[in-house]
Amino acid sequence: MDLVLVAPPTVDEKGFELFLGQFGRRAWSESHQICIDLGDVTFIDPYGMVGILEFGYYLKSLGKEVILRVPGPEEVSKYLERMDFFRFRSGLFVMDPPHLDLTEKYHRSIASDVLLEITRIEKSDDIHFIVDRVRDRAGSILETHLHYDERAIHHFIVALSEVCQNILEHSQNIGYVGIQKYFYAKSLAKNVVKIAVMDLGIGIKNSLSPRFSLVCGERWSDLLAIEKALLHGASRYEDIGRGHGLTEVRKFVQKWNGKISIRSGTAKFSVLPSWESGLERRSGVTFFPGTQISLVLPEINR
Repeated sequence: MDLVLVAPPTVDEKGFELFLGQFGRRAWSESHQICIDLGDVTFIDPYGMVGILEFGYYLKSLGKEVILRVPGPEEVSKYLERMDFFRFRSGLFVMDPPHLDLTEKYHRSIASDVLLEITRIEKSDDIHFIVDRVRDRAGSILETHLHYDERAIHHFIVALSEVCQNILEHSQNIGYVGIQKYFYAKSLAKNVVKIAVMDLGIGIKNSLSPRFSLVCGERWSDLLAIEKALLHGASRYEDIGRGHGLTEVRKFVQKWNGKISIRSGTAKFSVLPSWESGLERRSGVTFFPGTQISLVLPEINR
């Protein structure tokens, strides 16, 4: 095996960044076969799952053979299976071991915490399917566990639709989305819903470059492009009223004291709530194509 990349025990937003950093520091260009080793993983959330899938597609696009070493703990593999992660392995990963042999599978019931299994976004019909599926499950999860009322749930679904629509309009590529409810014990001690949406497209900077690169000159960068899209409603289109999707999503997330992070190219921009710490702006992170979006919405106090 030419190169082995070992995922950290926790593959969430921060863990995936650590994983990408490891890739960025390794000499990989001459490697034909690259192994993504999930053997030590004890926890992985939708952001980690979608990120690993997109990373696999990225390596395949570079002509690499990608080995996926499954997690050692069976519970983690069962969870990946429950989230439909392994549905997308065909033609993407060579599995190690070759066959996933689970003693049993997690039941898919109405009581599940899953709002949306890992789902591919390639055309408008996919977004309609996603919205319908989330709407069907929203009452039992967003209302029961996060105490969102009907109006808040409506805004949640609109925000989700906007984020997914960005993939079709701006990335020029397919994308993936996954959503689940968790209990966030660290600093919040509340239920949260985590949403991950990613693509391997042209990225925000390239999408906005035709309108802004000459105006911004040497200041034009991945970070500035994200800021313009997220904070100022910038769009690749000149039509009045276009480009406010991410800005409206940010306002919705901030209203409910949630978190939104957008990573694109070599930059990451986060709008952090009172219960989360970290850097809001980061430049010079490991290059990864496309756009990676993380939304975290917390339970509302009753």
